[in-house]
Amino acid sequence: MEFAKGMVVRSIAGHDSGSWLVVMSLENGFAFVADGKERKVEKPKKKNIKHLSRTRKTINVEGITNKKLRSELRNLAAAANIAEESE
Repeated sequence: MEFAKGMVVRSIAGHDSGSWLVVMSLENGFAFVADGKERKVEKPKKKNIKHLSRTRKTINVEGITNKKLRSELRNLAAAANIAEESE
């Protein structure tokens, strides 16, 4: 599975390790990711794709606001925590 715009990912390295992010765009082996709080939609963080873990979840990022992005990620993180606890 390749990285794609709108894909929900989890950071596995760096200061933001463990955080949920969304791929806003891709360029030359790097993903520009945002979470709506620390990294806004208007100024996404450039992150090496080697430092990201893919998920099967996607979000439509066309015209998304920081508030909506935070809400979507919060819901996905909560669902992932429930799934991990039940295993």
